[in-house]
Amino acid sequence: MALVQTQQNNPELLGTEPIGKLLRRYALPAIIAMSSASLYNIIDSIFIGHGVGAMAISGLAIAMPLMNLTAAFGSLVGVGASSLTSIRLGQGNKQRAFLILSNAVMLNIVIGVTLSVLGLVFLDDILYFFGASEQTIPYSRDFMRIILCGNVITHLFMGMNEVLRASGYPKKAMAIMLTAVLVIVCLNPIFIFGFGWGVKGSALATVIGQSVALCLEFAHFLNKKNFLYLKKGTFRFVPVIIRKVLSIGLAPFLLNVCASIVVIFINTALKRTGGDISIGAYGIVNRVVMLFVMIVNGLNQGMQPIVGYNYGARQFDRVLRALKLTVICAVCVTTTGFILGHFFPNIVAGLFTDDETLLAVARQGLRVTLMVFPIVGFQIVSSGFFQYIGKPQKAILLSMTRQLLFLLPLLAILPGIYGTAGVWISMPIADTLASLLAGTLLFFQVRKMKRRPDEIKVI
Repeated sequence: MALVQTQQNNPELLGTEPIGKLLRRYALPAIIAMSSASLYNIIDSIFIGHGVGAMAISGLAIAMPLMNLTAAFGSLVGVGASSLTSIRLGQGNKQRAFLILSNAVMLNIVIGVTLSVLGLVFLDDILYFFGASEQTIPYSRDFMRIILCGNVITHLFMGMNEVLRASGYPKKAMAIMLTAVLVIVCLNPIFIFGFGWGVKGSALATVIGQSVALCLEFAHFLNKKNFLYLKKGTFRFVPVIIRKVLSIGLAPFLLNVCASIVVIFINTALKRTGGDISIGAYGIVNRVVMLFVMIVNGLNQGMQPIVGYNYGARQFDRVLRALKLTVICAVCVTTTGFILGHFFPNIVAGLFTDDETLLAVARQGLRVTLMVFPIVGFQIVSSGFFQYIGKPQKAILLSMTRQLLFLLPLLAILPGIYGTAGVWISMPIADTLASLLAGTLLFFQVRKMKRRPDEIKVI
């Protein structure tokens, strides 16, 4: 049994086993983990919506940009380190992978502490800038104070989970993520309803759940019997590794930064056209959208070690097969989201609140926002693909275009003409334009890999 387990966790199988089998092995655990984390956010909002009130949901929506911003720095290190680890393992350079792991841990600690201090010092100013009002800032402030205190834990937990998956342990990465979610979901109702701690209880449950998961990750990486572990003598900053990790991770970092900027504009536009209740409706819509986006991100995470390893090994036919299969699965996922949001918005929005005004605005937002949602799956996978083959410039371009180049101008124009409806309609238009650009870039990359593979340089 131990021999079978070792063989299954051997990253070298990424270059030989059938793509479909590999994608199931790596993507299913990631999908379960990512969707579970998103389901936690939904359950959390349901508890808060029914246990605290509509303004509390609006307060969480205000806190979302700051949460995205801190998550951006976590993905900067975690995704960059996992992608680089896969490529180095594909090249047979295990010793370099040890250094990548230790550098990722040190970077997460430094960045996490810095963000915690800055965030706590300027918290109220940040929240007001993000669209908070006197009615919503108490909820946003109470929630983010606790989240920021545990920011280092969040960074380490997310970053090490990425590397754990990339080093051949997708099921263990999933189990650890599920452990965090289970702890959080169990503690939420106890802290919110039992102890009456409101949004503070929700934030505290989050930090405790992630702390438990982080302990499990350290237990894995401190065990020398595992394929990749925290090796003595590797805890020194290596400039070339840091540069490559940050370069590859820059795409998801900018994606999260752009998401923060966009949410600020959305909250501002909704506050101007519909007030705090519209911001709360966006909080509901965003929770639903993120559930399906997280499932696609799970597919992306499953694709990452397959694509990274085979790209490093110059097996481009396997790289393209993995890409094609991932795109098909992703489009099926986002199509399901479109069906639920467009045809059953009453049921979906009703999970979060029984406030009739909030329900009406959320129903409208779901129908319009998810109008072209099926193609979003393709766009997300395309951006991840360029990142995983070590082409951060194209990944960054795809990450930024949807948010900054397309969505922000639309948010500046359409709400002034159509009011709240203009905010909602801006999103599917931006999704369409971003998908067209992704299709164009992907077409030329795939053609080059098929026709001129000898010209491709692996980083």
